[in-house]
Amino acid sequence: MKLLVFGATGGTGARLLTQALDAGHAVTVVARDPGAIVLPDRARSDVIQGDVLEPHTWSGAMSGHDAVLSCLGTRDRKHPTTVYSQGTANIIDAMNLAGVRRLVCLSSAGLEIPPGTPLGQRLVTRYVIQRLYRYGYADMAVMERIVRASDLDWTIIRPPMLTDSPSTGKTTSISRAELARHMLEHLEDRKTWQQIV
Repeated sequence: MKLLVFGATGGTGARLLTQALDAGHAVTVVARDPGAIVLPDRARSDVIQGDVLEPHTWSGAMSGHDAVLSCLGTRDRKHPTTVYSQGTANIIDAMNLAGVRRLVCLSSAGLEIPPGTPLGQRLVTRYVIQRLYRYGYADMAVMERIVRASDLDWTIIRPPMLTDSPSTGKTTSISRAELARHMLEHLEDRKTWQQIV
């Protein structure tokens, strides 16, 4: 498949890029700093210098791709952000113009506390995690509404806590490598289309 990837300089995005290339996909990466993208020799990839919040820097490259994978994120926990919401809205606009249908984007399991969550975990999520990441979560919630309102073949993935270990085997955390693998393995899984996973 021909994939367009946002957020490839982050922990999950970097693993996604490597796995996608290893699987034989042709990948186009949009990055503010192309020098931060590490590619194997003769990789089937292109790197475009662009900012998701400035679609004129990359929207012309959207045409011809089979799917868009977004690992957008921010390391700034102290200030409000629009990188998730406005960034994803820009992606959706460009997809609609180019006729690209498949979108997979990352959110967070911390947005909601599922019924049956143990009391300790519920308290930590509500009074620690949701407060610590309040700006990011607020913007993710807006992003999810924007994605769900589109008629694309979208999937929103809400992973739990991310780790750098090869595999966690736990339900309260997932490795970034496992998350990247899940994104790729379910690209053509219609059961995940227009679903929050």
